[in-house]
Amino acid sequence: MITPRFSCSQNDTSVVVSVYCPAVRGSEVEIHLDETLLSLHVAPYFLRLNFPASLVEDDQSSAVYDPASGYLTLTLTKQNPRENFPDLDFSDPTCKPTIEVLSSQDNSVDPGAAEHNEFLEAAANGWTIPQTISDTLPPYGFLNAYTGYFLHVATTENEINELGADAETLSLSERRNRRLKHEDSKWDPEHYMADFADDDQIEELLAWMHPHLEPPSANIVIFTEAENAAMLRLHRKEYLSSPQDTHGLYLTLLTLLFSYAYDARTTHHEPTPESAWTIAALTPAFSALDPPPYSSQPQPQTRTRHIDGHPPSASYDFGVHARELAETLIPSYRRALAFPLYRSWALAEACRTDVARFLMRGTRTVLRCLLELRTILDGHEVYYRYSRIWLDDFCRWIQACASEDTLVQLGQVVSRLSISKDSLGWDLVALESMVQIAKEGQPDSDDESERPALL
Repeated sequence: MITPRFSCSQNDTSVVVSVYCPAVRGSEVEIHLDETLLSLHVAPYFLRLNFPASLVEDDQSSAVYDPASGYLTLTLTKQNPRENFPDLDFSDPTCKPTIEVLSSQDNSVDPGAAEHNEFLEAAANGWTIPQTISDTLPPYGFLNAYTGYFLHVATTENEINELGADAETLSLSERRNRRLKHEDSKWDPEHYMADFADDDQIEELLAWMHPHLEPPSANIVIFTEAENAAMLRLHRKEYLSSPQDTHGLYLTLLTLLFSYAYDARTTHHEPTPESAWTIAALTPAFSALDPPPYSSQPQPQTRTRHIDGHPPSASYDFGVHARELAETLIPSYRRALAFPLYRSWALAEACRTDVARFLMRGTRTVLRCLLELRTILDGHEVYYRYSRIWLDDFCRWIQACASEDTLVQLGQVVSRLSISKDSLGWDLVALESMVQIAKEGQPDSDDESERPALL
């Protein structure tokens, strides 16, 4: 089961526990309090806290769930009023409450039933059950450092998950195969032809200029107060990555910026409630846990160096690996033509150009884009987990480890890329030719019934 984010506070008479458990039903929350031990369950979340002194449930106690924010607030009465509960912020490890994470091991049974059985078993055993952590699950996320975030994905509403209940158990090659099949199944030639034929809205999107790419009024990007606050909330972390790992991060960065560029163009940089879905659906590392490299060619051997006292970074000659960069962006192009509202090759090309220009603006502009991505996903009750396994680390890494020179050079190469329509595996050229022939054969009459169909 998933341990939710939570915080504790107190006053003279009560302890308040705030638990973040989005997209659940308040009526399904089960709470048990036994003196110092608090246990809470609502699928797929389980939280068990052991407080330093006793609490009681009385008329002043309450449990309130706010579906808008996703927070469950528990107010529990102190058995001894004005007694101080030390270290509720968990600053002292010796006083830290005990939290046990329960996980279902039998994937052959219904996930919801398995979670309920676990909860009943815990109750029957005095709310104690041995913690088991599997070390055999294939990892994913930033530097393949994460597992367990999708153990109960079948019981949550995750519309962009393309791996189903097998998200935690599939190998990388299996994830990639499922991604490719899903993209092919979602490819709609008629939708593509319609957008190619009626391109007035597409032309408007193509003419739009991202504010981060407008001529700068100064030589340096000045972060806003909100951006500075977001960076301060990211705890410092050291990354020890191999040259091949670092190379993969630069490639993954291209796909993140492409998804960001597409959403920014189609919303004119004013994110909508659909933006989190759009970004997650267009990013293979999110929807299929399938980051680059996608190329079979060997990755370059690189030299490492220290930058401003930070952990080692890498400098690459991406100019000799333009083919690999094109292969990295092909899945982004495929997804941009298979999933969102606007499906246009010209729009995908404009997004690639935006990516190149973001990179050529350097570290600060790239970091600003990633912070905006993170804010969009953090505001979603399900997709926030992709911030945890990718964007939090990427924001730290860009600040501390990424090479400014490498970002600029990468942008220059991306700006010169030539991606073939045939490389997507769909007959784009033939479809566009059919539209052109249909347009040329249209009569001058405004009668829609006299116009030939595209297919």
